[in-house]
Amino acid sequence: MTTQLLERPATVTVADTEAGRLIVPATEGTTAIPTYRVGSPDIQCRYPVIVDEDQVIGRAYRWHRDWLVLTTAGERNLRRPPKGTPGTDMAAAHLAEEYAAGRIGAVPLDQVLAEAPTPLYGPVSLLHPRMPVTDRNIEGAQIAFRGLRAHHWRALLTGFPGSDNHWHLSCELCGWEGPKFWSHLRGRNGEPPSARRHTGGCIGEDKVRRLIPAYH
Repeated sequence: MTTQLLERPATVTVADTEAGRLIVPATEGTTAIPTYRVGSPDIQCRYPVIVDEDQVIGRAYRWHRDWLVLTTAGERNLRRPPKGTPGTDMAAAHLAEEYAAGRIGAVPLDQVLAEAPTPLYGPVSLLHPRMPVTDRNIEGAQIAFRGLRAHHWRALLTGFPGSDNHWHLSCELCGWEGPKFWSHLRGRNGEPPSARRHTGGCIGEDKVRRLIPAYH
């Protein structure tokens, strides 16, 4: 089954990595752990971990309940963080330790931003590249895309990533773009989805309810 459809890319929007928080760790054994910060995520919800002024030692991201890191040494699954520990914190601390030990290198932030994917005009793939092509996943993706059409959302980068992974979408009512969870958009526990839709409140809850029956 062929699902990949590509169209021309939209204009690149650069993430504001200066908004990241600064973390000053202690030392690990006899190795000094560098000061680092976690930058703003890109369109794939990958958080850059930055040392010095602009050196990215890796990117951290969530897939289902696991947290993974992508570095000069490749991809590594760190599994789930300890209870009460944010996944970004666990991943950033791991990257800082690996960098201090010389097991991974750094890449200039400008290079990371230049290589970041951009939104697509037109159709995207049915399934996210990490989603296995199974009957169950295909059926789930078809249901999700029907829901996007009914709720006036549009996928901008990938196909269906599963119910509880971030999906970069565009609101067709006001043009807002950002990550959402399908499990939230479809409504939870028998309740309709939130008419607020996203940060900023969209076009107003009353107008949303008048336009889209799913919110009634």
